[in-house]
Amino acid sequence: MSDYWIPADDLGLKDRVAIVAGGGAAGDGIGNGRAAAILLARSGARVLVVDQAGALAERTAEMIAAKGGTAAAHAADMTDAKACEAMVNATLDRFGRVDFLVNNIGILSRGNVVEESQADFERVMRINVEAMFLASKYAIPAMRRTAGGGAIVNISSISALRPRGLTSYATSKGAVIALTRAMAVDHGLDGIRVNCIAPGPVYTPLVYAAGMPAAARERRRLSSVMGREGTGWDVGNAVRFLLSDHARYITGHTLVVDGGATLVGPVRSNL
Repeated sequence: MSDYWIPADDLGLKDRVAIVAGGGAAGDGIGNGRAAAILLARSGARVLVVDQAGALAERTAEMIAAKGGTAAAHAADMTDAKACEAMVNATLDRFGRVDFLVNNIGILSRGNVVEESQADFERVMRINVEAMFLASKYAIPAMRRTAGGGAIVNISSISALRPRGLTSYATSKGAVIALTRAMAVDHGLDGIRVNCIAPGPVYTPLVYAAGMPAAARERRRLSSVMGREGTGWDVGNAVRFLLSDHARYITGHTLVVDGGATLVGPVRSNL
């Protein structure tokens, strides 16, 4: 950087524009996308919060506005190409540019290749991978045209790095990492950085919405070498870092946010 006395808290996000796909969460819960949207807005970015459930995106936008940030809500099915194009156009209409895209899109899945149906596998791949492909397809030209570059963060999972069953899910999250790396190569000379986050056992509305027994939650806590579970804020802070000027020379990277869970087995039974 030409100015070596830039304040440490200046992330280069002020007045930039971010699309956070998958930015809603149930109630006032803090999921990965909602945390990212709030933290980006707190740092001065203007945020389009996108979710298939418009009411959930609206709640995130309200939470941001209540603290003086700037955000708008947008409902979209990210597996639909026209909806992704409309999402980008809505961002341009509202804010005039696109600097960042956060692809926090995905569903869980259980079962092995024998148990899961072809239809289930295709649905997981469509939502967890193709939706990120489509969002990026329309966001990247807008970044080049309106901002001269930008940055994208895709959300994967440690299941891609340390599979524990969940075959369709793990496969899709591995594909997200490959997509990230390919996009980083393809668009580096466009001034667009593309990185990925692989969260571990973070406690978010997606995890606890269906109910989680205390014993299962305790196993998740013990899977961390730090002896504690993460939250959406941990992932949101990682997103903000990777979009910021502090990460200006980082691209094609997968940042693991898991409290060290991938360093040990799924359960540390010796503790």
